[in-house]
Amino acid sequence: MVDILPNNFVFPAILKAAADLQDLNFGKQIHAHVVKFGYGSNSSTVDNTLVNMYGKCGDIRDVRNVFDNMSERDQVSWNSIISALCRHDELEDALGAFLLMQAENVEPSSFNLVSIVSVCGDLGVNGLRLGKQVHAYSLRKGDVTAYIINALMSMYAKLGKLDYAQSLLYSYKDRDMVSWNTIISSFSHNDRFVEALRFLKFMVNEGVMPDGVTVASVLPACSHLELLNLGKEIHAYVIRNNELSKNSFVASALVDMYCNCKKITSGVQVFVNTKVKKIAIWNAMLAGYALNGCFDEALKLFIEMLELREMQRCDVNENQNGRRKPHKANSITLMAILPGCASLSALAKGKEIHAYAIKNNLALDVAVGSALVDMYGKCGCLTLSKRVFDHMPKKNVITWNVLIMAYGMHGQGEEAFSLFKKLVAEVSQGSEVKPNKVTFIAVFAACSHSRLVDEGLDLFYRMEDDYGINPTSDHYACLVDLLGRAGKLDAAYEIVNSMPAEYDKLGAWSSLLGACHVHKNVKLGEIIARKLIQLEPHIDSHYVLLSNIYSSAGLWEKAMEVRKSMKQMGVRKEPGCSWIEFGDKVHKFRAGDTFHPQSEQLHGLMEDLSIRMKKEGYVPDTSCVLHNIGEEEKESLLCGHSEKLAIAFGILNTPPGRTIRVTKNLRVCNDCHTAAKLISKIEKRDIILRDVRRFHHFNDGICSCGDYW
Repeated sequence: MVDILPNNFVFPAILKAAADLQDLNFGKQIHAHVVKFGYGSNSSTVDNTLVNMYGKCGDIRDVRNVFDNMSERDQVSWNSIISALCRHDELEDALGAFLLMQAENVEPSSFNLVSIVSVCGDLGVNGLRLGKQVHAYSLRKGDVTAYIINALMSMYAKLGKLDYAQSLLYSYKDRDMVSWNTIISSFSHNDRFVEALRFLKFMVNEGVMPDGVTVASVLPACSHLELLNLGKEIHAYVIRNNELSKNSFVASALVDMYCNCKKITSGVQVFVNTKVKKIAIWNAMLAGYALNGCFDEALKLFIEMLELREMQRCDVNENQNGRRKPHKANSITLMAILPGCASLSALAKGKEIHAYAIKNNLALDVAVGSALVDMYGKCGCLTLSKRVFDHMPKKNVITWNVLIMAYGMHGQGEEAFSLFKKLVAEVSQGSEVKPNKVTFIAVFAACSHSRLVDEGLDLFYRMEDDYGINPTSDHYACLVDLLGRAGKLDAAYEIVNSMPAEYDKLGAWSSLLGACHVHKNVKLGEIIARKLIQLEPHIDSHYVLLSNIYSSAGLWEKAMEVRKSMKQMGVRKEPGCSWIEFGDKVHKFRAGDTFHPQSEQLHGLMEDLSIRMKKEGYVPDTSCVLHNIGEEEKESLLCGHSEKLAIAFGILNTPPGRTIRVTKNLRVCNDCHTAAKLISKIEKRDIILRDVRRFHHFNDGICSCGDYW
C-alpha cells in the first residue's frame, strides 16, 4: 500500500470544513497535522485558512497566535484577522489591524472596507470619523460597488446620520434590493416609522417589489403607528407571494403587528398557521399575549413551547451528529413571559422559569435578571427579589428601578429611599448607571405608600437642581398622589392648578379623584370627576369613582344618575377580580362567584369565618356595598367579595400554616382589609394580598400597611 501524504491543497479544504461545522477540536487536530507535516509557516493559504477556522470556531487567542507567527501576510490574511476580530467584538483591535495593514503597504480589498465600515457603526463618534475616511478612500479608489455603498448606508444609519444614508441612496444609480432594505430597516430600527413607510413607497414606485427583509422591516412601522389597514394590505401581499408566506421572520412581524393593534385573534391565527415555527415567532406570540393582558394564555403557550409539542415536529437544527434537536427558549422568551408571572402572581411558575434561566445560562443576562427582580417583587417575595438583585454581576437603571418600585409596593418606603441613595452614591463613585425619570417615579410612589410626605416633597423640589431631571406630568401626578393619600387634598389641588400649561394633567386629576374617594370628599370629587369625564368620556374609572363617592355619602340618586350616564355612553365597569395560584393553575374569582367547582364550600367557609370574626369584634363595614339595599343583604354581599373567596380557597386547599398569596385587579375595600387581618389571626396564616396599588402583608391581625393605603 502506498502512503500518500496530504499537501497544502488538502489542508485548506479540511480546515474549511472544520470552520463550517464550527468544530474546534477537529480543527485543532488538523492544525497539529499541519505543524507535523511542516506546512504551518510555509503556506500562506494554509495559515489563512487556520485564521478563518479559529475565528469561526470561537478561539480568538489562537487566531492572534497563528496570525502573529505568519511569515507572509497577504490581503486574504488581513481579511481573515479583521473578520475574526469583528466577529468576537474586538472592535478597537479590528480598527488597529486595518491601520497596520495599510502601514505594511497591503491595499485593502472591498471585503476589508465592508468589515471596517461595519465596525465603525458600533463605535460612536470615533467610528464616524474613521468611517468617513473609509468612505473617502473608497471614492478615491473608485471602489463604489453596491456591497460597499450598502455597508456605508448601514454605518451612517447606526450612527444616527440618516441624512448621509439617504444621500448615498439617492446618488447611487445602481441601487438594488439590499440598498432599499438597508435604508428602510435603518429608519425602522431608529423608530422613524413614517420615513420607513415613505421609502417603501419610493421603492415600489421604482418597480422593486418587497422581499422578506422589506416586509419584516416595515411591519413594525404598521405596529407602532397602529396602521392596521396597511398591515392587512401587507399581509395580503405576503399571502399572494407563496415564498414570503413561508418566511418565519415575516410571520413573527405579522404576529407582532396584529397584537400591537389589539387584534390578538388575528395574531394567534398567523401563529397557528405558520408551519415552521422558529424561536422568533414563539417570542412574538408570547409578547403579544402579555401586551394584551392574556397572561394565562401566555403561560400555557410557554409551557407548550418548553414541552416542545410543536417544535420537535417542525423547528429543528442539525447537531454535529446529524441528530435533530429543538430550539430552546432564549433571553427574549423569558423577558416576554416573566411579566405574565408577575401580573398573575404566579410564583411557582416564576421560580420554574428562574431555574430554567440558571440551567441555560440566561440568568446573568441583565434584562432577564431585571425581569426576575420585578417578578419576585410583584409576587410578594421581596427577599428573593433583593437576592437576585444582589447576585447580578451587572445592573442597569431598570434593575435599580424595579427593586425600588418593589420596596415601595410593599410599603417599605425608607428602604426604597436607602436604595435610591445607594444608587446616587455609586454614581458619585464613577458608576455609569444614573437615576432617570422612572427612578424618581418609583421613589415618589414609595414615599406615597409609606406616608413619607416631607421626604417626597423635598426630593421633588430638588430633583432638577441636584439630579438634572426636569419634572414631567407623571412626576406631578405622583406628587398629587403623595399629598392626596395623606389627606392633604387642598394642597394637592393647588399642585394640579400650578402645573405648567403645556403639561398633561389627566394623571394628576385621576390621582386626586382617587384621594377624594378614599377621604370621602364629595364636593371636590364631584368637580374633578366632571372635569375628567369631559376630557375622557370613555374611561370607566372616572364614572365608577364618582358613583362610589356618592354612594359612600348615601347620595343614591346621584349615584344612579352617574351609572345611567355611564350606560348611555356605552362605558362598562371593569369587574373586580381576584386570583390565587394553586398547583399548575391560576384560579380566578369574581364577587359572588358561583361558577368555581368549590363555590358552595367557599361561601360556606366565609359564612363560618364571618361568625368567628364577629366574636373577635368584627363589624361588617356595609358602607363598602355601593347599593341601596338592606343591611342584611349588604353583609351577605360582603362575604362574597372576590378577595375573600380567593383567601377561602387558599385555606381549603393548602396545608395549615402555608402562606396564602392573593392578587386583586382593583383597590381592596375597607371591609375586606379588616376581614383579612382577622382571618390571618384566626387561621394562624400569613396572607399576602396585592391590590392594584400595593401589597398588604397580614399576620396575626396586623397589616404591614398600618391601615394606610
